[in-house]
Amino acid sequence: MRYDVIILGAGPAGLSAAVYARRAGLTVLILDAGAPGGKMNLTAELENWPGDQKVAGPELAYRMYEHAMHFGAEQKYGNVTKIEDGEPKKVTCDDGTVYEGRTIIIATGTKERKMGIPNETEMTGRGVSYCAVCDGPFFRDEPVAVIGGGNSALQEADYLTRFASKVHVIVRRNVFRADKIVADKATDNPKIEVHFLRKPVEVLVEDNKVKGIRIENSETHEQEDLFVNAIFPFIGLDPVTDFAKDLGICNEQGYIVTDENMQTKVPGIYAAGDVRAKFLRQVVTATNDGAIAAQSISHHLNEA
Repeated sequence: MRYDVIILGAGPAGLSAAVYARRAGLTVLILDAGAPGGKMNLTAELENWPGDQKVAGPELAYRMYEHAMHFGAEQKYGNVTKIEDGEPKKVTCDDGTVYEGRTIIIATGTKERKMGIPNETEMTGRGVSYCAVCDGPFFRDEPVAVIGGGNSALQEADYLTRFASKVHVIVRRNVFRADKIVADKATDNPKIEVHFLRKPVEVLVEDNKVKGIRIENSETHEQEDLFVNAIFPFIGLDPVTDFAKDLGICNEQGYIVTDENMQTKVPGIYAAGDVRAKFLRQVVTATNDGAIAAQSISHHLNEA
């Protein structure tokens, strides 16, 4: 089947695009390699989604997914490896399946950046985790460490205090990058201890499990060991765009460049959400992008 629009990614941008595209009468296929909802599934609570003072990430993800399905979008699982421009455009998945569409919206979001230190990869799933919501409960009444000083790191640190006996926050700089309200909440929490001007050097291992993290003073270069049972890095994100690099639509950081209508320089290929080169990456801005992309496609196809 040839679709009017193939949406790559079932996060808030992709699901919003599906709602708008279906309401415009377009045939829609959503492709994603994971559970619908994207990073909302890994977020304990959102306090900045308009209309909800506080909402669980997985709950909001499910509501968005149900909304898109209600309007008749089709959803399939697939890990996209290649996009080919042309009439029609082709999307190839790692199992060899090829889907054809008149237009494409890339809404694949971002992936967690790794620390790049010894034993990180080997200990992933054995004490190194990139999802506090997923793995925090496994470390009840145990000390843990969070790496990073931005909103995500401090929000996850605050969440982890529900389970951990103590949360060490390792910050490379001498200040937080987080919003003041988030930073104040973290520093006021008696279970959180902040270590400024420190960077991770090595994951410490014992009996094939994490036993701590070695950190280095960014000024004196002195090293010390923190004995924790889990490490949660939140040090940044990288766009999921390897499959699109041959199209020439990405900037140096790998983010996709679009105009205000979410269209790339390749006609018929659009991008929405965190995968775009833009200032603010939030659920609310992702849904905005998805709506604009779908409406832009509707006008484009009606004029064709």
